[in-house]
Amino acid sequence: MKHESQLINAATRGDANAFGQLVSLYQDRLYTAVVHVIGCHNEAEDVVQEAFVQAYLKLKTFRRNSTFYTWLYRIAFNKAMSRRRSQKLTLSMDEGRELTGNDPLDPQAQPADEMVRQEKVQQVQAALGTLSEEFRAVMVLRELEGCDYDMIAEILEISIGTVRSRLHRARSLMREQLKGVRQI
Repeated sequence: MKHESQLINAATRGDANAFGQLVSLYQDRLYTAVVHVIGCHNEAEDVVQEAFVQAYLKLKTFRRNSTFYTWLYRIAFNKAMSRRRSQKLTLSMDEGRELTGNDPLDPQAQPADEMVRQEKVQQVQAALGTLSEEFRAVMVLRELEGCDYDMIAEILEISIGTVRSRLHRARSLMREQLKGVRQI
């Protein structure tokens, strides 16, 4: 497989196969992040697809002063926020189960342990869902994506101080929401 910058160069020249390789590199990671931001698998699939289409169409505008993933994530994040603002998303019980049921089972875990784990995952997802867009975004980027503060600031186009304060507030809100959750 070619290096990312070579793939970007080739895709900019119209090589759809090179762009396809970029999609393969980042689609799973981007999808996972968007699911956590939106909270719905079907919506996340649509957002990711739209983000890749827009990235392909706008690839010549990519200035390379950030990583390709950061640029792509920003496109997807903007699409996700636009969707959230334009329609109120509600989760059916099936979609809620789907959100939390995709994790592989621990072969050493007892059935009761798995039920407790699933319950906790659902509670964390529900707590994450109560956060406003600005707090959820920093939580997803930091805690689920593992982004550093600089990258979060770049993706969200905010200062590092704002990242820190939002993350602190988001963690406090999550702690409050999860106060009654049992410890394993």
